[in-house]
Amino acid sequence: MPQILTGLKKDLGGFSVARILPQPARRSLGPFVFLDEMGPADFAPGQGIDVRPHPHIGLATITWMFAGAIGHRDSLGTAIDIHPGAVNWMTAGRGITHSERTPATERAAGHRMHGLQAWVALPVIHAEVEPAFDHVPPDALPRYSADGVEAVVIAGDLWGLASPVKFPHPIHYAQVQMQAGARLTVPAGRDGFAGERGVLPIAGAVALDGLALERGTLVVLDDGDAELLATEPTLLMLAGGAPYPERRHLEWNFVSHDPARIAQAVADWRAGRFAIVPGDPEHIPY
Repeated sequence: MPQILTGLKKDLGGFSVARILPQPARRSLGPFVFLDEMGPADFAPGQGIDVRPHPHIGLATITWMFAGAIGHRDSLGTAIDIHPGAVNWMTAGRGITHSERTPATERAAGHRMHGLQAWVALPVIHAEVEPAFDHVPPDALPRYSADGVEAVVIAGDLWGLASPVKFPHPIHYAQVQMQAGARLTVPAGRDGFAGERGVLPIAGAVALDGLALERGTLVVLDDGDAELLATEPTLLMLAGGAPYPERRHLEWNFVSHDPARIAQAVADWRAGRFAIVPGDPEHIPY
């Protein structure tokens, strides 16, 4: 039987976040060590989210929106808004600071916000690379189309299509839309689905080998091929990749295979040794 993880919801004041990974029952899925579903939430005019500057090490963050927008600013000087269909990929490496706030236009008008934020741990040999940020617009992402299935390859290689988002480890991450009655095979070890594989239903109704899947649950597939059948129009995510041989430790916003490196990052943040976000003097204390 597949492993089923239900997102653990937390109210952040005005909107909720469901923590899908990590959980006690499962700490990672391939290189994915963190996965949050943000919303859906409806903000009245004048309202929005304000995640003050905070640090990361040893990972890359992936922001993917279904509705609304988030304004990203970081210590590299990046300032960009992300909207549905685009990718914000931030490589923390040896250390980066960033903030996430509702853009002025959406805040003034009121809006619906719904998205996913994922962290993928960097390979040990890449854990201390220079920080970097990449924004990939929707028209740069490859698209897969089959009978009643439309998919966007966010990261990795799937269905013979390669995302422009580069990651130095086998990974797959895609958004899939299925019409009612459509079927999709998720093969094991072929077409880029190597390693661990998970399905996250976002909207609609879909069954996995006859098992109805609930929205907001991460379903980790068994070995072997699996088939998805949409019983109504459905939106879902596919995620996974090759697991690492080394255990990853998570402490606050830090990820590393070495607990001593995390302790150093905590000390550096407390002492103000991380770079600041230009124009955003606030920060989240450890």
